[in-house]
Amino acid sequence: MQIILVLAVVAAAGLVLFSLARGLLYFAKGHQAAIDGNVHENQVMQNKMMMARVKWQAITIILLIIIGVTAAGS
Repeated sequence: MQIILVLAVVAAAGLVLFSLARGLLYFAKGHQAAIDGNVHENQVMQNKMMMARVKWQAITIILLIIIGVTAAGS
């Protein structure tokens, strides 16, 4: 059970990193989006990536708490 939880934490942390990288990519493209007139679409994608990152961080923390509780109980 612990191995599955640890693998889930690693996967969720990887998705946090992926969401962070994509959000930073859209943030870096902000100036070019302003020139192209795509500011709204760029901001929407930045917000989506931020919400995805927060969601995956919460899932990772919950999984870590579950690992801690199960480890303390055994």
